[in-house]
Amino acid sequence: MSASTQSRVALLQTLREPQRANALSDADWSALVATARDANLLGALAKRLDAAGVQACPQAQLHLEGVRRMGERQHLSIRWEAHQLQSALGELDIPVVLLKGSAYVMAYPELGRGRLFGDVDILVPQDTLGDVESRLMLHGWVSAKSDPYDQRYYREWMHELPPMSHVHRGTVLDVHHNILPRTARNAPDPAAIIARSQPLPGLPALRIPCPEDLLVHCLTHLMHEGELQNGLRDLHDADQMLRSFAEVAGFWERLQAVATGNDLAGPVALGLRLVSRLFGTPLPPALVETLEAALGPSQSWSRWLGTYEAALLAPATGAAGLCVAWARQLIYLRAHSLRMPVGLLVRHLARKAWMRRRAEAAGSAEG
Repeated sequence: MSASTQSRVALLQTLREPQRANALSDADWSALVATARDANLLGALAKRLDAAGVQACPQAQLHLEGVRRMGERQHLSIRWEAHQLQSALGELDIPVVLLKGSAYVMAYPELGRGRLFGDVDILVPQDTLGDVESRLMLHGWVSAKSDPYDQRYYREWMHELPPMSHVHRGTVLDVHHNILPRTARNAPDPAAIIARSQPLPGLPALRIPCPEDLLVHCLTHLMHEGELQNGLRDLHDADQMLRSFAEVAGFWERLQAVATGNDLAGPVALGLRLVSRLFGTPLPPALVETLEAALGPSQSWSRWLGTYEAALLAPATGAAGLCVAWARQLIYLRAHSLRMPVGLLVRHLARKAWMRRRAEAAGSAEG
């Protein structure tokens, strides 16, 4: 096991057993903070250490306190953006479902504590996209993608509009009409997700996915993602949800029904195996096997367990060994093949490579 992989394993062990950190030297604290920052889990580490009453060395404590304050500011920003979405979309009288991090902050603040965010995600019925986009533009959001190919890529093939950015606040908003692309192999039903969603008190236009859909989306997004910079963070989100939601009567039965009924048994089964392996999350003994049985052996996702584990335990930045690089390449290609048919995939990747080469050539000419 490489030193960098050992550092990630040590981080996961500390998240599971924060009292281990009491024995760390200053150098160990420095390595732990650097590893947590690289995995985008520094806020989660600060939360776990604080809950356990563990005091870091002075230098590490500065970093932990800084990420706590950044998290608090981001959470205030998320709440503000939720109110702005209510103002922008409330008159449409449609369900607007908050997804991922924004849902954690607004409905499950303890789950969201320590979590840092990059953007706000919402899910709306597909037939309302035109009205939603128009209302958002009237309230200051504009498309962040100007290239015609990018616009076509999102609008024809993807599960969301091109990302929108607010002209004054810089907020990035992703407007989804599904949780997977139109061309993906798996075909979840967004209407079912919306129907199971729950109203958000005080903001009548906004809704929150039910606990099962919140978890299924988290795992599905990770298992369809081609680049895993935030993979451990997403698994940590799933671990925290599983531990919290397990206390609700009937959760496991509903989770199984939602995953299989929405054509997502494969990614959920693999995600559950990973979160149990890396975070020690307790699961009902037969849950994963039942999900996999719904697929059949030819469709099993679990044979990818070792590949994902190798990629997730390697640093997100810096040089990677041959095995890790190969694992990441396999996951990247698999993710794209899950999103679109082979012919469309080849054309899309060729287009991306050509555009990247043009951009590099233009940069060299300017230099």
